[in-house]
Amino acid sequence: MKQNYQLPDHGAERMRTGSAKRITFSMTDDLRHLGQGKTYFIRTYGCQANVRDSETLSGMLGMMGFIPASGPEDADLSIFNTCAVRRAAEEHVLGELGSLKPLKTKHPEKIFAVCGCMAQEESMARLIAEKCPQVDLLFGTHNLERFPQLLARTLSGERTIEVESDGAGSVVEGMPVSRSRRYKAFVNIMYGCDKFCTYCIVPYTRGKERSRRMQDVIAEIRAAKESGAREVTLLGQNVNAYGRDLGLADGFSELLREAAETGIERIRFYTSHPRDYRETTIDVMKEYPNVMPALHLPVQSGSDEILKRMNRGYTIGRYYELVDRMREKIPGITFTTDLIVGFPSETDAQFAETLELADRCQFDSAFTFVYSPREGTPAAAMEDDVPAEVKKERLAALNEKIGFYARRNNEAEVGKIRKVLCDGPSKKDPSVLCGYSEENRLVNFTGENIREGDIADVRITEARSFSLNGEAVR
Repeated sequence: MKQNYQLPDHGAERMRTGSAKRITFSMTDDLRHLGQGKTYFIRTYGCQANVRDSETLSGMLGMMGFIPASGPEDADLSIFNTCAVRRAAEEHVLGELGSLKPLKTKHPEKIFAVCGCMAQEESMARLIAEKCPQVDLLFGTHNLERFPQLLARTLSGERTIEVESDGAGSVVEGMPVSRSRRYKAFVNIMYGCDKFCTYCIVPYTRGKERSRRMQDVIAEIRAAKESGAREVTLLGQNVNAYGRDLGLADGFSELLREAAETGIERIRFYTSHPRDYRETTIDVMKEYPNVMPALHLPVQSGSDEILKRMNRGYTIGRYYELVDRMREKIPGITFTTDLIVGFPSETDAQFAETLELADRCQFDSAFTFVYSPREGTPAAAMEDDVPAEVKKERLAALNEKIGFYARRNNEAEVGKIRKVLCDGPSKKDPSVLCGYSEENRLVNFTGENIREGDIADVRITEARSFSLNGEAVR
């Protein structure tokens, strides 16, 4: 099989120049018939940005005539949309790719593709290209709009590896979308990240910060609402930086206000950065009841010294001020966060400051991680000097504290009536419905004549550490 290799270069990603290209997606007539009589399957790993990318891939495949299948065994084309934030996630993908070898041997006509952040990571792209011959197509986050052309080359018998980046990146409008849920819409407002936190691979895999034009974002929100969406989630690696590259002084607050003015029932956004959070954003959240009172605000550590080594750009005092200000202005707001333990040089005293942070903020939930080096990041050159056993002990202690406050916060919900957007039957018990409250708490509940996409009034009857039980009220 002919092979075409264009691998990423993290060194080039550090040398960002120029402005993002603005492109309107189009598909030629010959590509529109590429999938006639063929099936596809997509497995998505990682964050909401990857979910949104998979929805775009599904939209493209639908335009090409492909129809969904239930798994790789039933599909002519299988796509693995990957995450590179954690080494464990990469190892899981590599294990799954390895398990595909017998299927490829038995059915050489099947096409296996890998995309997403892992594909855009320099070392992983090279490993997959050289060690995973069962992968026919490898393309990165910067090549999403070229997927139909890349797939055409692969179907013609060419093994295609295309994950390069031009540095400035692009903003592509008009790409099709097949949303995983009709009543919930993920809407990208910007791409990439310029923060370069020392532990994070995202600036290399997602590229330079580049914002969509406000009118394009609002048009997508209006279209989603007209199609039945009741909730929209605005996505960006750092939504608070929205519009900076467009010359907007307070872009995200302006955008959030415009989004609220569309009248869509619920608005959420991910992910915020404490360094860029503005008072005006808090004011918009307070002013508009359709901006949900829930915020994911990653802090990563309670130690100023560790935050400095992470290049986070704020102090823990600044973080406390922000949390206090928001709780003052928006009573009942819920907070979730990200925390890393065992960062290089973290002492017992510095970890104790993270436990103090958990006591001080009493988060409703947190994503907690043991530090693992990401090749190509500045932190990977630091001595990983915290023993694995110490990392494990610190993680357990932190999780115990996070769980204590999460359950206590949930117990305060018992007896209250919350509005829950129904996601349908629970995976664990089909006789029970599940969904999320305005405060972004998971609620499992019973009720009659409630369909997926309905917003139900639910009385909370029982609290668990990270979920609530309840019953719908008329």
